[in-house]
Amino acid sequence: MPINRREIFQSAAAMGLAALSGPAMTQSSRRVAYFDPWVEIRADHVAHNLAQVRARAENRPVLAVIKNNAYGVGITNMGRLLQESGAIAGLAVVKLDEAVTLRENGISAPILLMGPFDDRDLEEVVSHNIMPMVYTPVGKTLDRLSAKYSRKVPLHVCVDTGMGRAGVPIGEAHALIEDLAERKSVDVRGVMTTLTETPEFEVDQHRRLQSLINDLKSKGISTGLAHAASSYGLFQSQFAFMDMVRPGMSLYGCYPALKFRHENILDLKPAIALRARVIYVRHLKKGEFAGYEQAYTAKEDVWIATLPVGHVDGVPRVAANGARVKIGEQLYPVIASVSASHTLIEIGPDKSVNAGDVATIFDWTTGSRPEDIAESCGASVYDLLMHLSPLLPRTVMG
Repeated sequence: MPINRREIFQSAAAMGLAALSGPAMTQSSRRVAYFDPWVEIRADHVAHNLAQVRARAENRPVLAVIKNNAYGVGITNMGRLLQESGAIAGLAVVKLDEAVTLRENGISAPILLMGPFDDRDLEEVVSHNIMPMVYTPVGKTLDRLSAKYSRKVPLHVCVDTGMGRAGVPIGEAHALIEDLAERKSVDVRGVMTTLTETPEFEVDQHRRLQSLINDLKSKGISTGLAHAASSYGLFQSQFAFMDMVRPGMSLYGCYPALKFRHENILDLKPAIALRARVIYVRHLKKGEFAGYEQAYTAKEDVWIATLPVGHVDGVPRVAANGARVKIGEQLYPVIASVSASHTLIEIGPDKSVNAGDVATIFDWTTGSRPEDIAESCGASVYDLLMHLSPLLPRTVMG
């Protein structure tokens, strides 16, 4: 029997994306051990961040981007939290698996699939009432599917205004949108572009898209809601807020670039934490080593601790270049090299940490925010959140 790719995704999701009542409890059949690392999610912080985004956007509709496992929160977790808020216009994902998983877990909000698809995928999109992001001539396929399911197909058109990644080139966009809009099978709900995050060029991008929309409008062609501003755009591209904003990272409470953290534009609260329990504490004498390739050498007699969490779980390899982990109220430096499943930390001359103590790799507290970790070791907040393993148990709280 052929393997269904969506079944594989759902199997992983069942193990890692379920909301839990505690770090050692899960709704799946997977056994979670006492010393397994876990993720905590603050529902109240998600609500706070969404309110901040809406205020910044002057109450424009918010299309919430929850791609890539909802930036570590878990696709179903975030879908439910946002839908229950009643404060979003819809959800956006990149993978078809994620879009269908949302539908199969009771998410009824509008969903925009921003990733690629072929004709076979497009039928699954339409059958699950998902909006495709279109930038190629697919009108005939849409006609067929509309007839089969007896309804119009809602969609958004992606226009390449200079990003050069995906989207119908601006010079060809008029013809494509006109063709789609004239079809009885199609409901054009929006037109979108991706900004390059280069301030001066973004002005040109916005001008090109707005000119296209105005030209189509003059011919009686509706393009629905126009959107371009991502989380990055919320900070530096207010001119491009248009009809709707499309934030991702800001909803999870992290600043998309460190330069925005102190600009007082948005007050964001991190909504996600990664924690583990110390599994082993040992004493190194001066001159003894720890880690692969003897990466750490004890300069004096020192205590070190082992955490059962590594780069397979989401701790960046560069964490040993300056990141610190919180145990109790104390921050301890990451040392040696982060391996697949273990991270070593330096405790100091006194044994102030014991096996079983909870260690926080990052959370929402001062000194341990994802931005603090990123800034200390040269990582990216995107790496910290998006690389969290989907197999980690997740607790929704607050």
